[in-house]
Amino acid sequence: MTTPSRPLRGVAVGAGYFSHFQYDAWARLPGVEITALCNRNQERARATAARHGVPRVYRWEDLDRMLDEEKPDFIDIITPPETHLDIVRRAAARGIAIICQKPLAPTLEEARTVVAAAREAGVRFLVHENWRWQPWYREIKRQLEAGTLGELFSISVRMRMGDGWQPDAYLARQPFFREYPRLLIYETGVHFLDTFRFLGGEIASIYARLQKRNPDIRGEDAGQVVCGFRSGATAILDASRYNEADTEDARYTFGTVRLDGSRGHLELDLEGNLTFKPLGEPSRRIDYPHERRGFAGDCVYFLQRHFVECMREGKPFESTGEDYLRTVALVEACYQSHANGQVVTVQA
Repeated sequence: MTTPSRPLRGVAVGAGYFSHFQYDAWARLPGVEITALCNRNQERARATAARHGVPRVYRWEDLDRMLDEEKPDFIDIITPPETHLDIVRRAAARGIAIICQKPLAPTLEEARTVVAAAREAGVRFLVHENWRWQPWYREIKRQLEAGTLGELFSISVRMRMGDGWQPDAYLARQPFFREYPRLLIYETGVHFLDTFRFLGGEIASIYARLQKRNPDIRGEDAGQVVCGFRSGATAILDASRYNEADTEDARYTFGTVRLDGSRGHLELDLEGNLTFKPLGEPSRRIDYPHERRGFAGDCVYFLQRHFVECMREGKPFESTGEDYLRTVALVEACYQSHANGQVVTVQA
């Protein structure tokens, strides 16, 4: 556990599109310093460091030197999945705590190896799974725990991003999406699968039908997934990055959500508004704090704040590597179900 009397010192690897949300959140957290970053593209690395006040920049080839010279308490890995295992091994060998972006690795087996590398070295490991830290999902969780809905019957999500129908889809922001052999579930649907677990508990079965709407990309960009919870409840994900939602900012809530329970239903709209309708009574608004800051309700900030609090207080992380492997297994179950057209039983 890090001594509270000094700042928590971190380094980061990566300077792509999403990294800016993470650097911004670190800069806003008190008692944390990102002292250096490393990236393949040095021009981009220097621009990112200047933008976010990171003092030093290292070349990709000098990752080991950065870890040895900076002596960080933690490393934030914000790089493509295929690079994670090597970086995790290098950091773990030095006893450095790790926060690692999802997807953890290109395959479930490699994801298990990533998690094992951290576990065997005895270092703390948090998966950067920020979806469950979106403020509406934290409020929904509070409502469920308070018994507002009674017994949970179902969760249904409709996501329409509208960022993937163009011939040049994803090029401006995340061009690597175009080459992913697996896209919708591997990169985006995994967030909802993890959130389903967060809200409803463990999932026992998966049935998925996936589609590719844009012929200019490799992977699937639309699909429907039915999840059977061990409790008997059901979750349905109806998602598309091809078709559009009727909103100026589809990336705020990333979709609409409805939860049905024995006492009524709760709904989330595209603006972050939550309403609860008790059975036989008028609906009422649920007031809770959320704002258009950072990414999707500032969920990156809330996740990283959780990381810092756990590091300082010695508390367990919420999204440990071992726990997140359960979510990765659900991703694999989706692709298996789509391939064979059958319901897949998820191992406990």
